[in-house]
Amino acid sequence: MAVLHDILYEVGMRSLRGSTSIDVYSVHIDSREVQSGGCFIAITGTTSDGHAHISDAVARGAAAIVCQKMPEDWSEGVTYVQVADSARAAGIISHEFFGRPSTQLQLVGVTGTNGKTTIATLLWQLFTDLGYTCGLLSTVHYRVAQEVLPSTHTTPDPVNLNRLLRQMVDAGCVYAFMECSSHAIHQQRMAGLCFTGAVFSNITHDHLDYHRSFDQYIRVKKSFFDSLPSESFAISNLDDKRGAVMLQNTQASKFYYSLKAISDFRGRILENGPTGLQLLIDDREVYFRLIGAFNAYNLLAVYATAVCLAEDRDEVLRVLSHIRGAEGRFDPILSPKDRIVGIIDYAHTPDALLNVLATLRTIARRGERIITVIGCGGDRDATKRPIMGDVASRHSDKVVFTSDNPRSEVPERIILEMEQGVSLDHKRKTVSIPDRREAIKTAVSLAHPEDIVLLAGKGHEKYQECAGVKKPFDDRAVLEEIFGLLER
Repeated sequence: MAVLHDILYEVGMRSLRGSTSIDVYSVHIDSREVQSGGCFIAITGTTSDGHAHISDAVARGAAAIVCQKMPEDWSEGVTYVQVADSARAAGIISHEFFGRPSTQLQLVGVTGTNGKTTIATLLWQLFTDLGYTCGLLSTVHYRVAQEVLPSTHTTPDPVNLNRLLRQMVDAGCVYAFMECSSHAIHQQRMAGLCFTGAVFSNITHDHLDYHRSFDQYIRVKKSFFDSLPSESFAISNLDDKRGAVMLQNTQASKFYYSLKAISDFRGRILENGPTGLQLLIDDREVYFRLIGAFNAYNLLAVYATAVCLAEDRDEVLRVLSHIRGAEGRFDPILSPKDRIVGIIDYAHTPDALLNVLATLRTIARRGERIITVIGCGGDRDATKRPIMGDVASRHSDKVVFTSDNPRSEVPERIILEMEQGVSLDHKRKTVSIPDRREAIKTAVSLAHPEDIVLLAGKGHEKYQECAGVKKPFDDRAVLEEIFGLLER
């Protein structure tokens, strides 16, 4: 419970009808969840406008309404607060209602196109192994200390985000590591939060269905760093051509990591093999269990973050050397009979797919072939489909085009758009099978002993969304079944 005027601090109030001295027992952005005595915040979203549901919220017992546009009809006994930006207000109000949880732990945000999940997860694993109680908000799942909760969004809505942070504080968490998606930054879901630090991984072609242009996508990512206070730290990948730009206007203390240039945290790949990475970091040679140059960047980002959080460098490297990667991120599985190497990876952008395939090519040193199973999501950026088709066909020995999450689109149409990016020279490498399970079976049947079968695009997901219905589907489970590791 909170008094309304206590949670309206800095929301940008424009007008008021009613009293702000009333008690508020809950906060909601979905009118269907409003409870008696609750505060409903009407947000104009991409698909619906919360202002159309104000009367429903009142009928369900809302004591207060926060909105950008005052309704024409008033209800007696209900307080109406008009604000400049209700999306921003939702973050601030939620943060205040749950007792400003981000000020009671050290919160680190991770943003970028690729690597967010791995970096955030590695940070959670590292600091947990260092003896701290930690929270995690990631695409794969949420963690409150050792409790695992299902993930609904990469970054939750402001109410659930602050509720989770409050749970972390109550569970004794000292640190919280969270992925900060571009959608969440743009929609101001993190408004009001106090970040100890922020990390930038890289930026590539993604989410243009939402952001409309690559420049806007960059500006949204950059705005996260622009909003950091001077007490925070900001860490960026100097090898990304926009890495320096990201921190251009931040007030936070700036740090950079790199594999190629002089930087605050410098690494060098000594060996990149099928079982791990040998890196030189701060003049220390360390072996890690993760594979690929992209994971060298992820490890550097994690190391830099830990040092900025005042951890001992040697101890950080020692603990990191024992940690495995995030589920569905370059996740290996071996066929016991034919020793076919299966790799499950979330790569769903051209750059991420290219990175994975380039890494696999360095591992396939004795002529092992790479067979890629790949699709593209429906109702998402269609411009990347032919690019994905081109990347997959150029850098694989065989490609099976299939469904990812077609959602409301026809899978065959998505596949056709991917095929349009395949050059005539590479057409013979490809086959199209819309059914994902059959596509995986086909890929395995095409593989010779010790070949590599890459299942790209879905990673950790345990479902496939077709025609608005989410059906159970797990790439790893399907592959294990085909490999004979699971009973049918």
